[in-house]
Amino acid sequence: MKSPIGSLPDYYGRVKTADPTMARAINDRLALDLLLERGPLTAPQLRALTGLSRPTVSDLVERLRADGLIEVTGEAGADRRGPNARLYGLVAGRAHVAGVDLRRDAVHVTVADLAGEPAGSVSRPLPDAPDLPAVIIAAVAEAAGGIDLHALVVGTPGLIHPGTGLVTDGAMPGWRPDLGPALQERTAARVVVENEVNLAAVAEHRDGAAVGHDDFALLWLDDGVGAAIVLDGRLRRGASGGAGEVGLLRSGDRDFCELMDVASAGHLDAEALADRVVEGVFALVAVLDPGLVLLGGVLGRGGGDRLAGLVAERLAARTPAATLVRPAVHESGAVLRGAVLTALDLARDDVFGRPAATG
Repeated sequence: MKSPIGSLPDYYGRVKTADPTMARAINDRLALDLLLERGPLTAPQLRALTGLSRPTVSDLVERLRADGLIEVTGEAGADRRGPNARLYGLVAGRAHVAGVDLRRDAVHVTVADLAGEPAGSVSRPLPDAPDLPAVIIAAVAEAAGGIDLHALVVGTPGLIHPGTGLVTDGAMPGWRPDLGPALQERTAARVVVENEVNLAAVAEHRDGAAVGHDDFALLWLDDGVGAAIVLDGRLRRGASGGAGEVGLLRSGDRDFCELMDVASAGHLDAEALADRVVEGVFALVAVLDPGLVLLGGVLGRGGGDRLAGLVAERLAARTPAATLVRPAVHESGAVLRGAVLTALDLARDDVFGRPAATG
């Protein structure tokens, strides 16, 4: 599975040799990705963008139409004399996905089609002693409105072990470490459970403040404190899922998560808040040298450019590593956006075909 972080890899230009079957798969995926990025295209436009021959594009179009992946959506050049070129677009309804943001007091769901267009959403408060899998599945079903789902990605507090998929205590009512398997038992959709800060980083990297940066860290300062780490365009989770747990750092006689608790730090002015925030930022920079640190969550993003600038000044006095400090772009929906994007990556790889191996 390709990483959910960043733009599509340049595997098309790096394939050295391919048999006919692999070549067709590569060409098909290239055309489908172009249609995702640019919208409906004509066969001549596909030829120009891919560099493929007329017969190859003609075969490709017919193959994708027969597979129900693309359809004629209109004509180009209707204002000119002569025959018009057909416009081909994705069959976006071929698959749908759901992203879930599981909070300590609520569950938020967004359903999207294969093109990423929203198809439904819902928010539900969590009861005092919920059956979490049942609550999540019910909320997803309500948002989907009868649509079958291909993939379901859930963002939650806690460490998700990369090997077992088990989740540490998410500090919410009804918690269970086997949340992923319990959800999978109740739905035919492919289920993935991911740490919520990691999903927020996916959103910032794809269409937020980290676009164009393959190395960065997101410091999350909200009702929970932690960080997501992206290096070489990929999320780094650590051996047990604990990469980025800066909340456990000690600062004086207190944990960093205590210093950044919204109840105690939310009333501070920008200068005093920056004095605290820089402790976590410095730890990330000293160990990882990411080049960019984003400040997210209620406190981080809420501080805006003013807080980011003050943190950058304090950081520069402590380390020679050149580091940009910026507020995150996505607001409270960052986790949900990252969940949808990750679910779309899974569905597109399954429906379009996975990117070919390169060498």
